[in-house]
Amino acid sequence: MTHPLGLQPSKIIAVHLNFRSRAAERGRFPEEPSYFLKPPSSLSWTGRDLVRPAGTELAAFEGEIAVVIGKRASRVSREDAAEHIGGIAAANDFGVHDLRYADRGSNLRSKGADGFTPIGPVLLDPREVDLHDIRLRTWINGELVQDDNSGELLFDFAYLIADLSRNVTLEAGDVILTGTPTGATVVSPDDVVEVALNDTARLRNVVREGAALEGPGARPRVTVADRAAAVGGEVPAIKPETEAALRQVSTATLSSQLRKRGLNHTFLTGLAPARPDLRMVGVAHTLRFLPLREDQFAERGGGMNAQKRAVEAIGPGQVLVIDAREDHGAGTLGDILAMRALRRGAAGVVTDGCLRDSPAFAELDLPAYSAGAHAAVLGRRHVPWEVGVDVACAGVLVRPGDVLVGDAEGVVLIPPALVDEVAADSLAMEREERFILERVAAGASVDGLYPLGEAARAEYERWDG
Repeated sequence: MTHPLGLQPSKIIAVHLNFRSRAAERGRFPEEPSYFLKPPSSLSWTGRDLVRPAGTELAAFEGEIAVVIGKRASRVSREDAAEHIGGIAAANDFGVHDLRYADRGSNLRSKGADGFTPIGPVLLDPREVDLHDIRLRTWINGELVQDDNSGELLFDFAYLIADLSRNVTLEAGDVILTGTPTGATVVSPDDVVEVALNDTARLRNVVREGAALEGPGARPRVTVADRAAAVGGEVPAIKPETEAALRQVSTATLSSQLRKRGLNHTFLTGLAPARPDLRMVGVAHTLRFLPLREDQFAERGGGMNAQKRAVEAIGPGQVLVIDAREDHGAGTLGDILAMRALRRGAAGVVTDGCLRDSPAFAELDLPAYSAGAHAAVLGRRHVPWEVGVDVACAGVLVRPGDVLVGDAEGVVLIPPALVDEVAADSLAMEREERFILERVAAGASVDGLYPLGEAARAEYERWDG
């Protein structure tokens, strides 16, 4: 069958990480673009089904901007590269992550299947659009899940063409898929995926369940890393025994253990829990607000802004950490976005600003720590700026992937490299302190007991025996 737009690429080249929001979600900002190939047989168009093989579960969409080469490009300069663009179209870099483990980086099985690259239905004339201001949006079942702009690409169209054409001749009709923004995640059979550029017609495809893969070759397999990549964000894992320990010990004990290791600035000061009965253990997923500037809020505050992207990108076991500059003049998160974070598997919310709709957080099964409550929306004081960057929250430097533990007293940060030993030593420390507390409650003096002296330690070891 012939593509309705007449596309007949000799190759389809896809960029791994290219949108700033996606790079922030992944925690990686490449110095140069990296690529993989999708076969021309994967080409599809609007109205055709996206077939997920039976026995797989991690079918994931990626709304993208496709650049169609208009004339042969070999060793072209960045300045001349735009002359080689024949058209711009919406695309969906579809894939099944259950087969990713077997690809060894090629993505051939996971993303190269027939029909996995729908493009269209409109081919924009590059002379009639601003190549640095093309809006990309993706909807799942009518709900907007991706909203970004070509101005947020790490490597623009001209850079990609100049880079590739240094050693790969781009023929007329070849396609470059320029990367997906944050918000890409797993879809299920009967889900409708739509992608559009600016205000043009939507590329529309329905996910269907297909036949199981037969014959020789790799069988579907779900790994922890591939699941994390498919659902959005590669969440560092905390060992089960470490998490169990962290859920037992107090933030005070953890702070003591961190001080023994020379870390004195890890307790987030001035934050209180909305529900003191809930414990929190998770890894940091960061969001940064900057001070309100009306022109920047007009540009960045609407649609799928950084605040919403942070929520849509959060993964299971992550804690949304909001840097609000300790400004308490507006809310930083309300109950609707908090509920969405909870449904995506978030482990908690931490902000050094205020919570909006704060009474609702007392009923929500999501640990939430804040500096207080405020009914005003964030546009009163803040511009939602960026996701997945190093932030300052309640006086503590927080990096994506840092471990956060919260109890009724507050929140403490643990560097990932130390978390296993800090958790284990905290358990041991609290066993000692239970012994000491029992002895003091029975009337013993703290002299030689707190901390344990030689005689008291011998008695403790018999007690602990």
